[in-house]
Amino acid sequence: MNLTATVQHHGYAAIVIVLLLSSCGLPLPLSVVLLAAGAAAHGGVLSFPLILLFGCGAALLGDTMMFFGGRTTGWWLLAGICRFSINPEACIHSSAKNFYRRGAKTLLFSKFVPGLATIAAPLAGSLNMRLWRFLRNDAIGLILYVSAWSGLGYIFAPALHHLIALVEHLGQATAGTMMFIFTIYAVWLTIGYLRDTKFTTVQRVAARELFEKLNAPSNDRLVVIADVRSHGYYDPGMQRIKNSIRVEPARLRDELVALREFMQPECEIYLYCSCAHEATSVRVAKMLERESCHTKVIQGGLKAWIKAGGPLEPVPACDVEHLPRFD
Repeated sequence: MNLTATVQHHGYAAIVIVLLLSSCGLPLPLSVVLLAAGAAAHGGVLSFPLILLFGCGAALLGDTMMFFGGRTTGWWLLAGICRFSINPEACIHSSAKNFYRRGAKTLLFSKFVPGLATIAAPLAGSLNMRLWRFLRNDAIGLILYVSAWSGLGYIFAPALHHLIALVEHLGQATAGTMMFIFTIYAVWLTIGYLRDTKFTTVQRVAARELFEKLNAPSNDRLVVIADVRSHGYYDPGMQRIKNSIRVEPARLRDELVALREFMQPECEIYLYCSCAHEATSVRVAKMLERESCHTKVIQGGLKAWIKAGGPLEPVPACDVEHLPRFD
């Protein structure tokens, strides 16, 4: 059964489910479904006005949920959405600043822009946009988006049927292409993992071991704990290891000036982050090695430290990166 037949068979329920889940962040073929719905309307199976009603209603419900999610959780939801981007911090900050610069009008075209379509609603919530303003602009944007794609499906319905038939004939080739793309993606992830873990010379220490070392009365060496987490993941109320110092990975050359005083034989420097496999800590440790600054990485990062019962303190206000706000 091809996509057009599937939409025709399940009717408005398929449109509602796909648009709702897509608005909540799932990578579903939203435009393709709307094209198929428009083609079904051309054949008299579905009603075009009802496609607009159910489609926009479902998408608006999903966007509103994401809006309140962004307002409630802030960085947590945004970081989760941007986790799979090449640069999660840039994903959040660049989108936020561009969104703030263009204002609420961004919602009028956000659905047409890949990436922004998913992050626009939670960003609007995080930036404290008023609910009525969000609903008004998002509803207009959704009407434009749903009308555009389903309208194209309605107008080009005959050609769409032929195109779908051609895709079905080329099904094996399409499956092979998708498998190739998936394989390339898996290889890319593997290379990234190996790149992050290849530095076997970087020493690691268990969080509990370091905690016990700090509490040992015989410890006469200066212990420096450096927080190398990205600024982009700070949020008001977040915590860090007590008495740790701030080292910004993106400005490491400048930060080295401040670190020089700790590069003494009697000092021990430990790095921690909050990413998988201590990737940021390992990368910073290797860069510091080139500057004759030998460090150790806390295995498991901040989570391991908390689990070991280590003391924490609030992140200083000067280290908190704030998103712009509308109100």
